[in-house]
Amino acid sequence: MNTKRRAVSCLGSFLLAVSPLAASGQDSAPAVQTNPGISATAPAAKTPNKSAGLLNDWLCEQSPTFNAWDVGGELRVRYEVKDNAGSWPDRDFIRRGQDNDNDYLLLRQRVHVGYTPESWVNVYVEGRNATAEYDKRNPSPERDEMDLHQAYIALGDARQFPLLFKAGRQELLYGDQRFVGVSDWGNLRRAFDAAKLRFENEDFWVDAFMGRVVMPDDERFNVDNDHDWFSGLYASSQKPLLWQETQLFFLSRNVGARSADVVTTTGKGAGARDVYTIGTRWKSLPGKLGGWDYGVEVAGQLGSVSLTNPGEDQTAMRHDLKAFGVFVSGGYTWTNVWSSPRLSAGFDYGTGDEDASDKDTQTFQNLFGTLHGVYGQMDLFGARNMQIPRVSFSFKPAKGLTIAVDYLMFWMADTHDYLYPESAGGRDENGYGIHPKYDSFVGSELDVVVTYALKTFGDVQAGYGRYFVGDYIKQSVGSVAGNGGAVDANWFYVQARFNF
Repeated sequence: MNTKRRAVSCLGSFLLAVSPLAASGQDSAPAVQTNPGISATAPAAKTPNKSAGLLNDWLCEQSPTFNAWDVGGELRVRYEVKDNAGSWPDRDFIRRGQDNDNDYLLLRQRVHVGYTPESWVNVYVEGRNATAEYDKRNPSPERDEMDLHQAYIALGDARQFPLLFKAGRQELLYGDQRFVGVSDWGNLRRAFDAAKLRFENEDFWVDAFMGRVVMPDDERFNVDNDHDWFSGLYASSQKPLLWQETQLFFLSRNVGARSADVVTTTGKGAGARDVYTIGTRWKSLPGKLGGWDYGVEVAGQLGSVSLTNPGEDQTAMRHDLKAFGVFVSGGYTWTNVWSSPRLSAGFDYGTGDEDASDKDTQTFQNLFGTLHGVYGQMDLFGARNMQIPRVSFSFKPAKGLTIAVDYLMFWMADTHDYLYPESAGGRDENGYGIHPKYDSFVGSELDVVVTYALKTFGDVQAGYGRYFVGDYIKQSVGSVAGNGGAVDANWFYVQARFNF
């Protein structure tokens, strides 16, 4: 038995023992976090009419002693099919000779135990087991069996004193998670070994945090990348404008040259860089504008980035970074109409590099955002060097049933830069590269997602996506005769989530 399995053998036994108790549920972390409030440090006290989870509810019925405990978890299973895109980005949309089809079964189990003896102290431990079957990628970036996901202590109660503190392995998520999020769609949620201090009163809250990202490794106990530091200030208030949440943030990511030496089953550490991001986010509050809603997020970035490949000399080829991103959306929900239909539109923009031969770069940086669904359900592109208009429509034809349809179009912000996948470096093989004279239209994507919620403890989902290649992809892929031209891509999944 290796070191990792010895360290987590007890956790593994616990996972196997409780997993049959699972019954379907939402993720413990919401897709959008507005004001985390007291929940960011210690959970609010349980009330008789509010479920704390199936297992927790049952324990509290047995004895009031368990009111101070939080015991529960999640079981999630998903079957996913990718056709012509999504597993090896440099092979995307190629008609022949470059197999990029993949289908796999993902299973994730999470089990947590929390203890809150007083309102101002909370101890929390969470284990996670993630497996992937039939994945052609070897090693699979979705696999990490039996490891520690969170373990922290939180001190403070904002109802009694405005300072709160949280330290240990923990998740960080802010706003719409474009820059800091848990990346829950993947089998391995993101975590940091970090410390966070919060000041909170009735008018506003502000967080100061510093930590290092945890690098999942299926063969060893997960540790953080001690060459990749992430810190920031994040403030939020509903007072300046009573109909919106107004947020300001400053984020710093400082990655040393040895970060690329950290190699795990999910890949290498990021290349050397110092990225400083300052931005603001405005989000309308539910119900304050009738059926209308909106969101605006703007961020600028300065610093320097090494454009060498991981493993090369990370001190050479440092380029000064000057980039920015703009993200806007707005919609209307007909609450008094059958099925409560909602129609919305949005536009996302991230700068690209204007000249690869100079010592500056304008390529927008993702940091640690949750990207799935934000730029399309198929996870083909992100905000780097991209402009993305979208139209979305959703409705609820029956209780618990939601049907959502998105249509997105993609243009490169600058054809003097690469076409980037959702993560990792720019595409540079099989005809991809820097092509300033090519058309900037990359293509369009149509997504349909159907979700059925099972009361408060679960949901089942099915989704389908179709990507229609644009002129830029046709010209890139078509420049290599052996590719046989470009082809559209398909994607399908079914998923069930159970919280207990």
